[in-house]
Amino acid sequence: MNACKLPTVLGTPARAGASMEALASTAASVAVAAALAMAPGGAAGQEVKGDAKAAESKIGTCIGCHAIPGYRASFPLVYSVPMINGQSAKYIENSLNAYRSGDRSHPTMKAIAGSLTDQDIADLAAYYGKPLEKK
Repeated sequence: MNACKLPTVLGTPARAGASMEALASTAASVAVAAALAMAPGGAAGQEVKGDAKAAESKIGTCIGCHAIPGYRASFPLVYSVPMINGQSAKYIENSLNAYRSGDRSHPTMKAIAGSLTDQDIADLAAYYGKPLEKK
């Protein structure tokens, strides 16, 4: 028997008699849903909840510069590196997202932030955003 193979939309066979417009519309809807799901915050704009304890295994890169009082970096220009412990969590999150998107231009921070997931950023923000302990 010589059956006609139906086109598929993302692996799902199309129904017999489906128009190309319907197939294109379905494919476009799936593509939009996939793009929204992959966007920061997800399709429903869900915020990722940060976990300060989980961040303890992620801070190694940060402490090399941001935990040294008075540290000055020399790339690309000489400048004082800010201490980030005790900043607000929202500030840390916004800053890392700005480096990741290129809205902030420091090349080292852009590379570091670009390697972080939304969960990593939320965890680091929760870790560094907690109030400083008084000594």
